[in-house]
Amino acid sequence: MPKFSVCIPAYKGRFLGECIQSILGQTYADFELIVLNDCSPEPIAQLVASFADSRIRYQENAANVGGVRLTDNWNTCLSLAQGEYIVVMGDDDRMERDFLEAFVELMDRYPGLDVYHCRSLVIDEAGNPQLLTPACPAFERVCDSIWHRLNQWRSQYISDFVYRTEALRSKGGFYPLPLAWGSDDITAYTAAVQKGVAHTNRPVFNYRSNGLSITSSGNELEKMQANLGYERWLRAFLEQHVPHPSEAVVYRTLVSQQAALMRQRKRYTMALSMRSGLPAKCWMWLKHRRRFGLTLTDIAVAAAKSRGLRKKLAY
Repeated sequence: MPKFSVCIPAYKGRFLGECIQSILGQTYADFELIVLNDCSPEPIAQLVASFADSRIRYQENAANVGGVRLTDNWNTCLSLAQGEYIVVMGDDDRMERDFLEAFVELMDRYPGLDVYHCRSLVIDEAGNPQLLTPACPAFERVCDSIWHRLNQWRSQYISDFVYRTEALRSKGGFYPLPLAWGSDDITAYTAAVQKGVAHTNRPVFNYRSNGLSITSSGNELEKMQANLGYERWLRAFLEQHVPHPSEAVVYRTLVSQQAALMRQRKRYTMALSMRSGLPAKCWMWLKHRRRFGLTLTDIAVAAAKSRGLRKKLAY
């Protein structure tokens, strides 16, 4: 059994070779690499076959599922994984050479946890550094993670988390939401409920911000539908969670402010959509405001916020 299963649900071929090369070049070599072809029209199989490495396992979906049900691909990877730990990579992202090594060191410092996390470097399409995601404490409980994330003091991605494989399976796998919009958040929270999460502030993951990413793409209504699922999960979690004494104050704050925090998330989703075609997007949200529990103030605030997001990198 390898230490790690590194998984790539692959559809886009443009940066896939670079992604694979960054994984095969790891300083820590005890891993398997699973590439899951999500019925791509691009020559994914040929590209993967160009790498002669026995650690690669290639699989194909019978039908494309990643258009909206992105977590289906993540959970297929989870079912295939043989490693003690699993990480799911975006097909256009990349690892620094010491990604796995950094997580092994983190596990040695905080043994027995079900989830670990690293800081990320955001790069552009050419691979040039753009910004670093915020630093995190060495260790924290789940309520702190939720509080910082919902206040938008954190940026994180599916691929800067590493999970204990069996623990993730026992919790039902990656949490399903449309377009996986928030699925990475909820999956990490669920994994951290009992034991917390450890972070390394070494930026060993590279997230590529480009126009093809989920954050940058359309499907705004699906994203807002995902926000409703996120809201339901948060409400149920807070009703059931018994906080650790060290997170009791944050827990009470989350309970009292959950509605405001989720409204802020909805406004952010609208603001992202309004970065282009502002009048048409405002009209779209006006038409669907009752469906998503939006107010005229929400739409106006999102429109104002969108102006500041137009030149920013993806969240």
